[in-house]
Amino acid sequence: MKYNLSKFENLVQTFESLPTIGKKTAERLAYHIAISDPFLGKKLSFAIENAIKHVRKCTNCGFLCEDELCNICLDESRDNVILCIVQNPKDIFAIEESSSFNGKYFVLEELNNDNITALKNIVTSHNVQEVIFAITPSLANEAFILYIEDKLSNNNIKFTKIAQGVPTGVSLENVDLLSLAKSIEIRVKA
Repeated sequence: MKYNLSKFENLVQTFESLPTIGKKTAERLAYHIAISDPFLGKKLSFAIENAIKHVRKCTNCGFLCEDELCNICLDESRDNVILCIVQNPKDIFAIEESSSFNGKYFVLEELNNDNITALKNIVTSHNVQEVIFAITPSLANEAFILYIEDKLSNNNIKFTKIAQGVPTGVSLENVDLLSLAKSIEIRVKA
């Protein structure tokens, strides 16, 4: 049966085009903001428009900001000699929430000459002594790490990567083989 609800269907399809949103969730969201709470719909619309206008990537590190430089790059109390390379600006949110890192970041979403040149400039200008790779473990990303290490090799830098292995509370039968192998390889004293 066809309903004459093209505007509602368009809203559902728009929500459905977002990552991790399926049809049922999209329908619930569309109904909620169109019928249950239209004020929230207007508020959401304004917030989206405002974010599109003002949120951009930091010209220095690639994190998100509303000015030319992000607050992390502007923070003089952070350690300039430790640089954490991530593949997505969203990764910085997770690391910052953990309160476990006080250095600077560089977002390297894709390998191209401009990004490599920008990375080299940061390493040189800040006299970086350690580069930490905080990227998802995979064979492709191991090649990514080796490539970056090669490009920065004549800077006398210590290269490290975040630890990986078995997550807390997960049984071994539910751990992928790469994580299990890494956790056995990089085991610690009990």
